[in-house]
Order: sequence, then structure tokens, then C-alpha cells
Amino acid sequence: MDWLQKLQQRWNAKNIWQVFAILLSFACTGLTIVWLMKPTLHSLFGYEIPIWAKVVYYIFILPVYNLVLLFYGFIFGQFNFFFEFEKRFFRRIASLFRK
Repeated sequence: MDWLQKLQQRWNAKNIWQVFAILLSFACTGLTIVWLMKPTLHSLFGYEIPIWAKVVYYIFILPVYNLVLLFYGFIFGQFNFFFEFEKRFFRRIASLFRK
């Protein structure tokens, strides 16, 4: 079994094209977040970005990343997959704070 079939099985995707759409959504989301980082931080702090600003950026980027992921999931027809993915993700994070 190759890696695409393993992903198809893990994600309960109907076919390989759905796996490609999911991977494309992850890729576009990552590129968008990286593309937004430098202009955002440079416009706020210039070219000397303090370490604390980067830390705050990474904390605030988590919800933004998830919203962008849902957006690309919608664009590529995988909104339901990513909505369920986000719910599982936030349940795991919430369980860390309940202990």
C-alpha cells in the first residue's frame, strides 16, 4: 500500500482525488500563513523584529491558521472533512487544559 492509499484510509477519503484536495488545502494554507508573516511583522516592527513579537505572532496564528484551513477546505470542496478535523483538534487542545 503506498502513502496515498494510507492517507485515504486514515482520512476515510472516498478516492485519491479527495486525498489530493486535502493535501492541496494543507499546502495552500501553509503557504498563505508563511506569506502573511513577514509583511505583518515588518509593518508593525520594521526589519528588527523582537523575539517577543514572534512568540505572540505564533500564538495568534493558531486560530488564523484554522480559519484559513477551513476557507481552503471550502474552496477545494473538503469543508466537511476540515470542519471535523478542526473539531477533533480543538477537543484535544481543550482536554490538555481539563487535566
